[in-house]
Amino acid sequence: MFEFTYRALPWNIVFGVDALGQLPAELDGLDLGRALVLTTPNQADVGRRTRDLLGTRSVGLFDRAMMHVPAETVDGAMRVAGESGADCTVSVGGGSTTGLGKMLALNLDLPNVAIPTTYAGSEMTNIWGTTVDGRKRTGRDDRVVPTLTLYDPVLTLGLPAKVAGPSGLNAMAQAVANLTSGALNPMVADMALAAVRALTESLPNVVKDGDDLSARTQALYGACLAGGAIGTGTTSLHHRLCHTFGGAFRTPHAETHTVLLPHCVAYNAASTTEGTCRLAQAMQVDDPAVGLYELAKQVNAPRALKDIGVLEADLDRAAAIATETPVDNPEPVSRERVRKLLHNAFHGLAPALIR
Repeated sequence: MFEFTYRALPWNIVFGVDALGQLPAELDGLDLGRALVLTTPNQADVGRRTRDLLGTRSVGLFDRAMMHVPAETVDGAMRVAGESGADCTVSVGGGSTTGLGKMLALNLDLPNVAIPTTYAGSEMTNIWGTTVDGRKRTGRDDRVVPTLTLYDPVLTLGLPAKVAGPSGLNAMAQAVANLTSGALNPMVADMALAAVRALTESLPNVVKDGDDLSARTQALYGACLAGGAIGTGTTSLHHRLCHTFGGAFRTPHAETHTVLLPHCVAYNAASTTEGTCRLAQAMQVDDPAVGLYELAKQVNAPRALKDIGVLEADLDRAAAIATETPVDNPEPVSRERVRKLLHNAFHGLAPALIR
């Protein structure tokens, strides 16, 4: 029988070229008038432009968002938000900035507006995360879903190819997780498959021609769909491993997803035959694990853990951390099997079945 349950998150989306210009009116419509703009140091310029666009609707700029959302950064942003009397945050940037806005929403009940400039997709989820004492802590709470997500493809034109490729494959991981992590929910699967098709088609063009606004629009839409899929779907071994490396070893988030994704798809393939088959069809490949590995090569993204700061001596500890608590995954998870997976990923080997 065809049976499923589905509950959508409270998404509120404005998507389009030059949509940033609608931000002041959108805040007025939400009755928000004291926005603290959040960015990373590298995106302080776009943060200042956003602050200036808001004029008297902004109470300042916090430009110290960091990868993996350290607890210390959250504490600093909370102090600034309290001192400035902010009634909302506007997060301009990628997953690091969006994640900081989510933590302020969680801890201070501040409405958060997300303006993605990468393909992270986290703006579409109710998943929050912060790093405390070298461990990534995550959870789900609908309060962190942005009050408004504003997608403007123009803001992604400055994203260099070396960042755009891994960022898009990070989004791909959000979609793939819901196709290769157990029983398929048809609503979530259809969203995930649409994301896979959009990203597979657009990412090579995004990397090839940084001024291709059509490709960047398609990639941003794919990231939106991918985030939506994981926002209402599942995670599994893949995300456990990514959080392990990010929290304990401070590896770059998107690149970690990129390297590990093909190996995790291969790990679960025997137990996710339907989802793996549909993923292959969406990518137009015979083996989706190999297809993801080759797509990373095509967009000049890293394919080995050793190339993103991981030491071979780290692998035993990583396998231990990742398996110290149970993980919901279709294939049985053991420290020994995970260690074999990490060996392949460390050396950049082609993905293979792990027994």
